[in-house]
Amino acid sequence: MQRTVRLMSLVAALLALVPAAPVLAADVGFEEVDIPNGAEPPLTAGIWYPTTAPAAPRTLGNVTQTVAPDAPIVGQHLPLVVLSHGGAGWYGGHYDTALALARAGFVAAAVSHAGDTFDDQSRVLELWRRPAQLHRLVDYMLDAWRGHEQLDADRVGAFGFSNGGFTALVAAGGIPDLSTIAPFCEAHPDHDLCEALRHADVDVDFGAHVPAGAWVHDSRIKAVVIAAPSFGFAFGRAGLSGVRAPVQLWSAAEDRHQPHPWYDEPVRDDLPHAPTWHVVANAGHYDFLPPCDARLARMRPEICDSKPGFDRAAFHERFNAAVVQFFEAMLRRQ
Repeated sequence: MQRTVRLMSLVAALLALVPAAPVLAADVGFEEVDIPNGAEPPLTAGIWYPTTAPAAPRTLGNVTQTVAPDAPIVGQHLPLVVLSHGGAGWYGGHYDTALALARAGFVAAAVSHAGDTFDDQSRVLELWRRPAQLHRLVDYMLDAWRGHEQLDADRVGAFGFSNGGFTALVAAGGIPDLSTIAPFCEAHPDHDLCEALRHADVDVDFGAHVPAGAWVHDSRIKAVVIAAPSFGFAFGRAGLSGVRAPVQLWSAAEDRHQPHPWYDEPVRDDLPHAPTWHVVANAGHYDFLPPCDARLARMRPEICDSKPGFDRAAFHERFNAAVVQFFEAMLRRQ
């Protein structure tokens, strides 16, 4: 009898050393929330999470996703991934990645960055607002969301594309030097960034007037996935020295919006720890956005059209799987 008890105790001890298996959701729940934002209007965010409630196709902006709105949340100690969209985007801009994360047992929360969305470009150059808004999203999810007690505050990751990649880098500890934009545009006046600033009649020296203490970091973020980060040249080795979280970095080989080697490569080379680096052959900048349906492709060909021979849908299956796998490995429960 004593031998049996000892054997059972040994088995229990060994099982305790095995990382908890992720929750595999039968379906995905979804809700839209408003997040307090100080004296400004609330931030709008979308949240995807594991559920066992039956899902059905639902409209989300210009796309359709299969979700169960406002359904019960399934699981305990769930890892959280916050998502930051690109310039002129919105919280639903990476809904397919959010769905993939939720199906794998994560809670995925994405914020619309007020002042840099498709319907509000009023404060797009105030780049320091974005990491502060991401920080508010993490605060809300861990402290106020209806499912906050089911989250694991020690397992928080961040995903960002383009301006969102810049945002995630800052949130993870990066400090950019925006005063580098003016000399950069003097040397590269034909770049999209510099042409856009010129056409908007914006002084390229705007980055020299960043408010003191503007860059908000979030030490709760333990892993970062970044695709085609904007303003990569503005960090440098010193500016990225505070990024301690592991990074998965994605680059589109045919990115003409943020041409090589001034955006992705400086981030790759200057991070204190080498990132997991992926270069996507034949891909353009906007191929990191989900595939477009025929209606959206007619409305927004500039973000929907891919190079001949590039299968965006097939790529996103691989991309989302790799993103999920990275977060599963980096945010494994201890």
